[in-house]
Parts: sequence; structure tokens; C-alpha cells
Amino acid sequence: MLKQILRKIPLKSQRSSSLDSAGTDSGERTSNSDDGVQCTNFENKISSRLRVVKRVSSAVFPASIMAGSEAVEPNLAFNVVSNPQKPNLFISKLNLCCESFPPKYHSNTTSGEADDEEPMFDPGWSNLQLVYDLLLRFTGYSSLDAKVAKKYLDHSFILRLLDLFESEDPRERDCLKTILHGIYGKFTVHRPFVRKAVSNIIYSFVYETKRHNGIAELLGNFGSIISGFALPMKEEHKMFLHRALIPLHKPKSMGAYHQQLTYCVVQFVDKDPKLANTMITGLLKYWPVTNSQKELIFISELEEILEMTSMADFQKVLIPLFQRIACCLNSFHYQVAERAHMLWNNERILNLIRHNRQVIFPLIFPILERNSLNNWNQTVLNLTKNTRKTLAEMDEELMLACERKLEEEKSQSKEAAEKRKLTWECLEIAAGVQPAAANSVASVESTACAVAC
Repeated sequence: MLKQILRKIPLKSQRSSSLDSAGTDSGERTSNSDDGVQCTNFENKISSRLRVVKRVSSAVFPASIMAGSEAVEPNLAFNVVSNPQKPNLFISKLNLCCESFPPKYHSNTTSGEADDEEPMFDPGWSNLQLVYDLLLRFTGYSSLDAKVAKKYLDHSFILRLLDLFESEDPRERDCLKTILHGIYGKFTVHRPFVRKAVSNIIYSFVYETKRHNGIAELLGNFGSIISGFALPMKEEHKMFLHRALIPLHKPKSMGAYHQQLTYCVVQFVDKDPKLANTMITGLLKYWPVTNSQKELIFISELEEILEMTSMADFQKVLIPLFQRIACCLNSFHYQVAERAHMLWNNERILNLIRHNRQVIFPLIFPILERNSLNNWNQTVLNLTKNTRKTLAEMDEELMLACERKLEEEKSQSKEAAEKRKLTWECLEIAAGVQPAAANSVASVESTACAVAC
């Protein structure tokens, strides 16, 4: 009985103490109800924030990648975990770094229209840079096992990485360029897929959207890729030149990436000089007519290609090429005319002209004669005199023959103009003699005779 009483004492005291505490705390619960609501709201915000971070991290590294892998505490150091756990630790650290960023602003203007504007910098770059640095170290790790890394760096990851080249922050695009170069160099199995994906981006830019912020960076990567192509060159690589690089000369925004584009083209021609003919034909196809600044870019690129062009390929495009150069020599834009005259200072191009002077001199000489008489810029006039002097030193007899031919053409043109003037005078006389109301057959016949005269 005594034991039963003693057992009941603590229960009774706990019950009484709970009742007392309930009575004493009732006022506090009532008074602090607002604070409880605020704490609940704060906890809800934190939980929603964590859900957003989890959603972002899962978008970067999907659950399919982490399926079947053991989660690792992200605060651990790499030297305290076993080798099989290091890839999972790396993913955990990246997931920890991921956070939700505000949507990036994309201007409605094309990159060519926004060349003079200052670049836009992402306010969250300090956080985003951590993720890129980790990924850069991961791809550049010398002891990285490609078979293990392929589990994470698959085709879907590469596509999402290429989508990020649309960023308006040049720092982010530069990091992406380095990372893509590392992936292409280390994962040989992904190389065809990377080339195809980049080609699709360029096709979309050239033929559809006309807008992309990362074309310069993508071409910069491709320049080093082209230099590593094996010979004989695959048909796939030649198709990339035909369908991607040559049409890239068409957009108005070419000025944003022309240096990288020229480098890619030069690398192609350097690898296979037979492609020079194709490249020159493509330049003539997309040659700008009303954009003088773009025309200067084309002349500079043409000079670099001609330096590597063989004599046989040069002769295939000789006539249309120098017809275009003649138009540039006669341009009213003094910078275009000056740049075209500078081609004659290149020893390689001058040697090509010397061996084909019988065809080139008749195309160029009339333009030089017209420039010396009509051009308004003194610098262009001086360059024209120097070019004529160079032609005379190269073949004076051919120069004199071209001059005589030009004089004959001028006299024939003058005779044709006088004849045309007499014909119009006959028409005016015939129209003035006949009465206004005369519609008879005789008047028609007489008019026909007058026209024949």
C-alpha cells in the first residue's frame, strides 16, 4: 500500500505542476500571440527559401544524377573523405553554393545595335563565381577519372552549359568559354556532340533569331578546335565552314565577333589551302554594299586569305574578285578606297597580280584613271598615283596598251553619245511637225521614216 502511495506522488506533483504552469503561462500566451505569428512567418520564409535553393540545385544537378549515390556533408574537406565519396562531396558543395538569382534582363536590341553600350554586369556574380570556379577546378583536375565524370557531365549538362552563353555578363561568358574548352579537351567522347550543339546555336543565330550574346566566345573556342583538325579534313568540318562560318558574315552585328570569325576562317584555310577558293566566293556573295565599316572588315579578311591562296585557286576567282576590288578602289568612302589601295603593298598579293596582269590590268586601269580625275580626297589621289606607278613598273607596255584601249573606248562612247543625240533631235522634229490631231496612217509612216533617219 505504501509503495502504491509513493508511486502516485510524483504523478500528482507533475500534474499539479503542469496545471500551475498552465495557469501561470496563459497570460503570457495571450500577450505574446503576435510574436508567435511572426516567428511562424519567419520560419515559413526560411523553409520556402530552402525549397527554392533545393529546386535550383536540382535543376543544375538533376535527381537522376544523384540517384543511388550517398549524400555527403558539404562542409567536409576533400582530404578527409574516401575517393569514391569525393564526386558526391563535390556535388554537395555545388548544391550548397546554388541560390536563386533574379531573372536576367535581356534587351530587345540586337548585339550589333548595342555595340557602343556598356556591358551589363550581374549583381549576383560574386556568388555565381564560386560555382564556376569549382566547376573549372573540377574539369581541370589532372587526376580526374573521365569515366566517373561522364556520370555528371553528360549531354544534357553540356546543353544547359551552352544555354548560359546567352548571358549579358562578359565575365560569365569568359568563364563558360574556359570551362567548355576544358570539357572538350578532356572528354573526347563528347567532342562530336559539342561541335554539333555549337553549330545549331550558330544556325539559329544566322537564320532565325539574329541575336546571341556569346557568338564571339563560341567562335573563340572553335578557333583552337579547328587548329587540331586532322588531315584530310572530314566532310563534317567542311560543312561547318559552308553552313556556319561563311553565313556568319551576313548579320549586321558581325562587328561584335569579326576577330574570332576571321581567326576561324584563317585556321581553315591554313589547314586546307584548297578552301581559299570557297572562302573568297563566300565573301563576294555576302559583300556589303551600303555598310562601309563592314566593308573594311571584309577587305582585311580578304587580304589574310589571299596571302595563303595558291595560284591555281586564285585564277578561279580572278575576274569577280578584281571587279569587286575595282569598286572598292572607286568608292566615295575614303577609308574603303584607302584600304583597297593598301592591298598593292602586300608582296604576296602583288606577286599574284604580276603573274595574272594580262587579265587584271584591263579591269583596274580604267578605275585608276577615273579616280585621278574625279576623287575628292587628296590621300586617295596620292595612293592612286602610287598604284599607277607600280603597274607601270610591273609592265609598262601593257600599261600603255590599256591606256590606248581606254582612249578608244572613250572616243567610241563619245560617238555613240552624239549619234544618240541626233536621233533624239530627229524624234523631236518629227513630233513637232505633225499636227496634234493627226492619226492617219500616212502620218505614222512619215514618223517611222523620220525615226529611221
